[in-house]
Amino acid sequence: MSPLTAIATIVVLGVIAAGILATVVEFMVPDIHNRPNLWRSLEPPSLEHPMGTDSLGRDILIRIIFGTKPVLLVIVISVIVAATLGTIIGLTSGYFGGRLDLILSRVIDALMSFPAILIALAIVAALGPGLWKVAIAIGIAEASVFARLSRGLMIVEKEQLYVQAGKAIGASSTRIIFRHILPNIAGPIIVQATFTAASAILWEAALSFLGLGAQPPTPSWGLMLYEAKEYMRVAPHATVFPGLAIFVTVLSFNIVGEALRDTLDPRFRKVMR
Repeated sequence: MSPLTAIATIVVLGVIAAGILATVVEFMVPDIHNRPNLWRSLEPPSLEHPMGTDSLGRDILIRIIFGTKPVLLVIVISVIVAATLGTIIGLTSGYFGGRLDLILSRVIDALMSFPAILIALAIVAALGPGLWKVAIAIGIAEASVFARLSRGLMIVEKEQLYVQAGKAIGASSTRIIFRHILPNIAGPIIVQATFTAASAILWEAALSFLGLGAQPPTPSWGLMLYEAKEYMRVAPHATVFPGLAIFVTVLSFNIVGEALRDTLDPRFRKVMR
């Protein structure tokens, strides 16, 4: 493991740990991250407040730590929705082929022709704002990536001898797909899930910035950027630190995804050599 990958892994684990810790602390001390102090509004970073305070005098560091909760919620839900929906569609399309494959492939192509953020915006606009709805919208928008990936993997894998042997002994299509083929192609799907997690962080921040994601007083990183945008000149720290949190976390997930690809995808390792 390279030093960069080790650092990225520590960041990812730190975000997960911070989300769990924030949940425990909030249960013990409710609203600790939402206690205003207007006398200390927009204070610059100091020993007492390492990242300064926002327009309501709330500690930015504490709110960034508690902001990992909505991040983890969106990551988990969106990745599960995208991976489950997309993989099932892709495996079904690639395995059975024919007219079903043609129809599903055109649907996948149509979805991939639109930017994921536009699809997510349309779904959230229809469902209404909220973290759960944002997570589901991101999952649906990203499902086409998993569908295309799993379809390509299935087309190659279904020609293997063990699949032909399974068909010869009368094994059901469901058993062959999910019991035998899926475990063999799980590596690239897991890698894609890591990249989707990084995308989900960006989409959640963007939708929260637009007012369609987390709602006040939830300490979402995107919402923190929105609330601080009017004070960029007088208090740049209020936007810099939430922005850095998004940047570092997304970059770390992408680096971990690259490392997983090198480990789990033998074809990629062969090409790199």
